[in-house]
Amino acid sequence: MSDEMLRQLYSAETADFREPAEPEAGDLVTVRLRVERPLEVTATLVLDSQVRLGMRLGRTTDSFTWHEASFRCPTEAFTYNIVVDVGGRSAVVHRFGALWDKATGPGPCPDASSEGGYDGRYDFRVYPGFHVPDWSVGALQYQILCDRFRNGDETNDVVEGEFEYYGVPVAGTLGWDEPIPEDDYRSFRGGDLAGIIEKLDYLQSLGVEVLYLTPIFVSPSSHKYDTQLYRAVDPHLGRIVTDAETDAGPCGERYRVRTTDPDNLKSSNELFARLCEELHARSMRVIVDGVFNHCGDFSPWLDAAGVYGARDGEGALWSKQSPYRSYFVITGTGVDASYESWCGFTSLPKLNFEESPRLREEVLDIVRMWASPPFSVDGWRLDAAAELGHSEVFNHAFWRRFRAVVKGANPDALIVSEHYGRTRQWLDGTQWDTLMNYDGFMVPLTKFLTGLDGRCDERFDELYQDGEAFFEAMERASAELSWPSLTCAMNELSNHDHARFLTRTKRTVGRLHTMGAEAASLGVDKAVLKEAVAVQMTWVGAPTIYYGDEAGLAGWTDPDCRRCFPWDAMDDDLVGYHRALAEVRRAHPALRSGALVRLGCGHGWIAFARIIGEDRVCTFVNNTDGPLAVTCRVRACGMEDGAELFALVVGRRDDYARDAGPICRVLHGMARIVLGPRSSVVATEVR
Repeated sequence: MSDEMLRQLYSAETADFREPAEPEAGDLVTVRLRVERPLEVTATLVLDSQVRLGMRLGRTTDSFTWHEASFRCPTEAFTYNIVVDVGGRSAVVHRFGALWDKATGPGPCPDASSEGGYDGRYDFRVYPGFHVPDWSVGALQYQILCDRFRNGDETNDVVEGEFEYYGVPVAGTLGWDEPIPEDDYRSFRGGDLAGIIEKLDYLQSLGVEVLYLTPIFVSPSSHKYDTQLYRAVDPHLGRIVTDAETDAGPCGERYRVRTTDPDNLKSSNELFARLCEELHARSMRVIVDGVFNHCGDFSPWLDAAGVYGARDGEGALWSKQSPYRSYFVITGTGVDASYESWCGFTSLPKLNFEESPRLREEVLDIVRMWASPPFSVDGWRLDAAAELGHSEVFNHAFWRRFRAVVKGANPDALIVSEHYGRTRQWLDGTQWDTLMNYDGFMVPLTKFLTGLDGRCDERFDELYQDGEAFFEAMERASAELSWPSLTCAMNELSNHDHARFLTRTKRTVGRLHTMGAEAASLGVDKAVLKEAVAVQMTWVGAPTIYYGDEAGLAGWTDPDCRRCFPWDAMDDDLVGYHRALAEVRRAHPALRSGALVRLGCGHGWIAFARIIGEDRVCTFVNNTDGPLAVTCRVRACGMEDGAELFALVVGRRDDYARDAGPICRVLHGMARIVLGPRSSVVATEVR
C-alpha cells in the first residue's frame, strides 16, 4: 500500500506544474502538486531545503486534486521539493516521482544520505533567466559526417598522392561502397556540401528540423577533427575553382593550392552560406562542430606539415618569434621540437588557451564570424569542451565568455557540449545550453536493449532487459541537467565515436580489427533497433539520428561507424518507420515539450508517457522474445476511466503499422496492453 501511495503523487517542470516553467528573477512562480483521489494529503513546498510554504488546495477533478504554492523567483539559482504528509508519514516529491523519507516512511529511501533522510540529489532545480532557444526544444536532429553522406561534386574529390598524412600518401577518393580501413582518417569518399544540398528534400521528408554537421573546416583528414583553418570551409567539401598539378613531397602543390587559395576558400564559404540560406528558408537549422581543444598540425599556427612555408613561414614550430608561439606549449624549434598534443596524437596539437590572450580573442572572433550573417549558424557542438584548458576554473571562465559572444552574435543560437560524467557545473545557464546525452540516453538504453556499452567493448549482462535499472540510470544522469537543458539534449543511438546501434543488437563484443567488417551486419536484430527508435522519438530531449541509421547502416565503433550512406541499398521499412514516428512527434506537443511519467517496467519491458495539457502519448516496449501482457497505471499520466488507448505506431521486426487502432480501455486507472515479441507501441488517449 505504501508504494501505491507514492505513485499517486506527482509534479513536474512544465507549465502544467510550474508556472512559468522557466522563470525570470522577480516573477511570481506557482508550483503545483497533483494527487490522485481519494488520497488526502497535506503538502509543503520546500525551497533550498530551508523555506517552507504551505500548499493550498487548487482545482479538483473526478480523479485528482491539485495543491499549489506561489513565491517570487529569487535572483540566484535555487532548488525545491515538496514534502507531503500522508497519514502521519512523510514523503518527498522530486523530479522523478516520490519516495518515503526514511525517518518517517515504512521502508528504505533509495536516495538516503548518511543521516538517513532524503539527500536532495533529485530536487527540482531552477536557474532564473536561463532559456534555451525555442526551436531547439524537442527538435528532430540529424548528424552528418560530410565525407560519407553524399558526393554531389566530383571535381572537389581528393586525388591520389595529393598529400601525405602521417607520412603516407593519400590514396585519393575511394569507391563509395569500399570497406572502411583501420587508418580511415586518410580515407576519403567524396561526400560534400553539394551532396547535402542535393538531399535536403529527403531529409525534410524524414521530419528533420536541424542538421548537425561534424567539422567542415579545412583539414587534411576525412573526419576533420584536426582543424587546419577555422575561418574557411574545406574546399574538398565546398568548391575548388583554382587547381594545380600533383607533385611529390609531404605536402603537394595541389593540396597547398586547393586548401589555401583565396578563391577556393571564398567559394567554399559561399557554398556553405547557400546551404545555411536554404536550410533557413525551409525553417530548418544548422549546428556546426567547434573543435577548439586542439587544432591540426597542418594549421598555419603550427605548420608542422609545411603547408604554409614551414621554416620560411610563421608557424610556431619553426620560430620562437612566431606570432602563434603562445598558442601552443612547445619545447625547442624545428625538426627537434616537441609540443603538447591531445591524447598524445601529434596530429592534434593542444591549444594553449590559458597562456595566450591572443588565441582566446582569435577563437572568439572565429565563433562570432560563423554565428553572424551570411552564415548565422544556429548552434555549436563543442568537442572535448571540458578539457579546453589546463584547469576547470579557467574553462568555466572561458565558456562564459564564449556564451556571451555566441549569444551576442545570434541570441537564438544553441551551445551543445560533448561531455561524460558530472555536468551540473557546466549547465548553470551561464556556459553551455545542453550536451550530447550519452550518460542520460545512449548508454542506459543500449544496456537495457542489448546488454552492451556504446562501443561494443564490454558486456553488462546484469543490466540487460532490467527495466528498473534502465529508469534508475536515466534518472541519475538526467538529474545533472536542469529542465531547459534536458528538453534539447542530443539523444543519439549512434554517432561517429560509437558503434552503430544496429550492430549493437548482435550483443557481441568486437571491433573492426578483431571481427572484420562483414561481421558487423551478421546476426543483427532490426526489431531491437526499432524499439530503440521508439524510445528515442518519444523521450525528453532532441532525438538525433546519425546519418544512415534510418536506412539500416551497420558498423563497429570508430572508424567502422563512418561508412557511407547506402543510397542504393536503403532499408525502406526502417526509413518509413522513422518517418511515421516523426509524423507522430510533429502532431503531439507532448512529445516535444511534455513532462515524462514512468508508467511501469519489469524484466524486458518499459512503459512511459509524455504529457502536456490534454495531450498524452504513451510508449510501451517489449524487448523479450515472446508476447507480453503488461498492466500499467495510466492514471499516473492523467487518463480517466473509460478513455481508450489508440496505437499510433506499432514497430515489429519485419514491418510497422501506422494508426493501428484501439488497443485497450482504461479501467480503474489501469491499462492492459498485449505486446508482440520484440515490439514497441506508441499510443495516445482517445476519449
